[in-house]
Amino acid sequence: MRMLGRTAQNLFWLSRYVERAENMARLLEVGYRMSLTSRREGGASEHLISMLQAAEMDEAFAERHDVADVDTVAYFMMFDPTNPSSVYSCLQAARTNARSVRTAITTDMWESMNGAWLEFSQIKPRDVRGAKLLGLLQWVRQRSHEFRGALLGTILRDDGFAFLQAGNFVERADNTARILDMKYYVLLPRSSLVGGEIDIQQWTLILRAASAHRSYGHVYHDRYKAHNIADFLILRTEMPRSLVYCAHFVRDNLNLLAKLYGRREACHDAMDDLLKLVEGTNMDQIFARGLHDFLNDFIDGNNRVTDTLSASYNFY
Repeated sequence: MRMLGRTAQNLFWLSRYVERAENMARLLEVGYRMSLTSRREGGASEHLISMLQAAEMDEAFAERHDVADVDTVAYFMMFDPTNPSSVYSCLQAARTNARSVRTAITTDMWESMNGAWLEFSQIKPRDVRGAKLLGLLQWVRQRSHEFRGALLGTILRDDGFAFLQAGNFVERADNTARILDMKYYVLLPRSSLVGGEIDIQQWTLILRAASAHRSYGHVYHDRYKAHNIADFLILRTEMPRSLVYCAHFVRDNLNLLAKLYGRREACHDAMDDLLKLVEGTNMDQIFARGLHDFLNDFIDGNNRVTDTLSASYNFY
């Protein structure tokens, strides 16, 4: 029996919103730490603005704030209820979706999601600055991990699981692409050659944003290089936040839906096109083509997977 479209939609977006909350915390930490490295030169706001651009929040932010400093950007990304991608909005939406499908998720998943929202909703923005901001960003990541652990440890491997996991990894792929694009938006216009001398400290922050700092060292034993870091976050199949890994994971869960429902849908074709983009290339070809253009094509393809998935399974 096929799951109702509204239930499938709520499960898909429940998982996306939890992942997005974590990703907003990761992006903000990168922008915040980058701003600290350039504060002496008066360029702190440049990194915060580039981070907002990566998240496609810069225009909405500019409508509400005249200056991009740590306090205004942190409030906008963490607490602003008018920002649909703020951590506040994501956790609220995730909890609303979870409540709507209360009988389709496990008790552990509900308690994790409900507890995260109730705790976060009690935090006063004025109390979260400096080191406390970094502590809250870590808390957001931990609560996301807790929810994911409850999901993986308790839910049936049925169509509900497939929609949840597809949402998780569609969102994760989008975030990795934007983190990598943000790095090049800031640095490449100043570099005479792609892959030239890059600030090691900033590259380290990018890897940490993708939980890839330690694992990168296990794979590449030499110093940080733009070519290797981009390869690690795009094409390495063993890296769980790489674009190719996320695409494979979404593909596997869409295939589970095809098996359960007995047919392929338009979203499967869109997924095949996205896989061709990342599997039919190498880093030399990506750099020759232009990393920014490649990442934009990936983000567009990832969005097409979501759009066709919504149409295929009657999200409404």
